[in-house]
Amino acid sequence: MRTPALVSSAAAPVLLIGGWLLAESRQPPGFDPLRDAISDLAALDAADRQIMTAALLGVGLAHLVTAAGLTEVSRAGRLLIAAGGIATALVGVFPLPAGDGGSTAHTVAATVAFTALAVWPFTGGSRTGLLRRPATLAAGTVLLALVAWFGATLAVGGPLGLAERTAAAAQALWPFVVALSIRTRSEQPESYPPGGSSQVVDRLNGSP
Repeated sequence: MRTPALVSSAAAPVLLIGGWLLAESRQPPGFDPLRDAISDLAALDAADRQIMTAALLGVGLAHLVTAAGLTEVSRAGRLLIAAGGIATALVGVFPLPAGDGGSTAHTVAATVAFTALAVWPFTGGSRTGLLRRPATLAAGTVLLALVAWFGATLAVGGPLGLAERTAAAAQALWPFVVALSIRTRSEQPESYPPGGSSQVVDRLNGSP
């Protein structure tokens, strides 16, 4: 794993969560983070909308750097992280209009981002840290469940803002958890079974 991937994967949740907290602090008293969406913070009629827009662009860029440097992840997984990053940036590029209107481009970008960042753990495991198959399956299941909860609040009502923030934060955090696991594991000294190290030395010296 390349070091920039660890830095970028750590930056993504900081930018996302820090961005929405700062943007929320600039909204009028009627704004409710438990009910109102993250996208409302970057809408054309939002107060200081550039804060959330910049955060979304930064998160998207961070995911792209992570996808490029997280070489232990399968190619399909890295492509999905990259797709999620591009889509996240496009959420900021195509903001919601003023008022209660919607935006097809915004909706498509958000859907792609949530989907890609939820399913990438399913793309393959390895023997490296949290990329082992049981961990990836568990992570993917949790991320999909959180996205499903968010979708349910869109369809039937409920704490939409809470559901979206929980799903988005979990998706932003998981690449960092994986990257940190890989880095920690790579820094651990290699261990051998009893007699294993001497056998390795014997082989290097050409002993039978």
